[in-house]
Amino acid sequence: MSGNHYKGNEVSCCIKYFIFGFNILFWLLGMALVGIGLWAWSEKGVLSNISSITDLGGLDPVWLFMVVGGVMFILGFAGCIGALRENTFLLKFFSVFLGIIFFLELTTGVLAFVFKDWIKDQLNLFINNNIRAYRDDIDLQNLIDFTQEYWECCGAFGADDWNLNIYFNCTDGNPSREKCGVPFSCCTKDPAEDVINTQCGYDIRAKPDSEQKDYINVKGCVPQFEKWLQDNLTLVAGIFIGVALLQIFGICLAQNLVSDIEAVRASWVPPPLSMRRLPPHSSKKASAYYS
Repeated sequence: MSGNHYKGNEVSCCIKYFIFGFNILFWLLGMALVGIGLWAWSEKGVLSNISSITDLGGLDPVWLFMVVGGVMFILGFAGCIGALRENTFLLKFFSVFLGIIFFLELTTGVLAFVFKDWIKDQLNLFINNNIRAYRDDIDLQNLIDFTQEYWECCGAFGADDWNLNIYFNCTDGNPSREKCGVPFSCCTKDPAEDVINTQCGYDIRAKPDSEQKDYINVKGCVPQFEKWLQDNLTLVAGIFIGVALLQIFGICLAQNLVSDIEAVRASWVPPPLSMRRLPPHSSKKASAYYS
């Protein structure tokens, strides 16, 4: 036997292939999200004019696909290849990267709890910036409409926030047909209507406040979001705890696999000299010498 010997230490196949299987799903999902993001940018002509990425005043939802998909792709690649090839560098990178994400999530949660008023102001500013850019990007428009429909709200703190948009403001010089109106997603839903009336918000803010509530949702999205969090606090907390435990579990498995690999490598010992094979030319020289 010419190979190295080792003293009974083994790499756990269960841990190795569990990490591999789990991360290959993340890898493929991350690749799919990045692909969807690139396709969306291609459809909007962003890839042919890269500078247009920064032209939008509000949030481009495609960035969510790109960032989340990119992080999942990198994590999945490191965990998948690191486990399959027993590469301790990639496994350690996977653990550290996952630990940084966990720390950032924990820090964000603590800061959001401590600085609630500041977070509310930033959320208000964020929504208002996106209201200004409502007609500039179809993906952003769909995201705002979905938010207002889901939480049955209008604007950040009320329908008058739509004065920030050049198409919906009530100024005398506004030539838009949507002047003094709101998007259709602000309108209260009539169960009897099968087809969405996209013009239901036209001229609605020209009416007295007492009449507006009969046609649109007058509550702002920031208060409605706070109410939704309070009503679903158990669910939100459960999701955050579940994600945190999953991340800790992944870090522990990766570190366990690294320890197994390093223990096996440390246990390798060279074979005795009597069991080593000499190269052919060395054997001939030895035979000639002894003869």
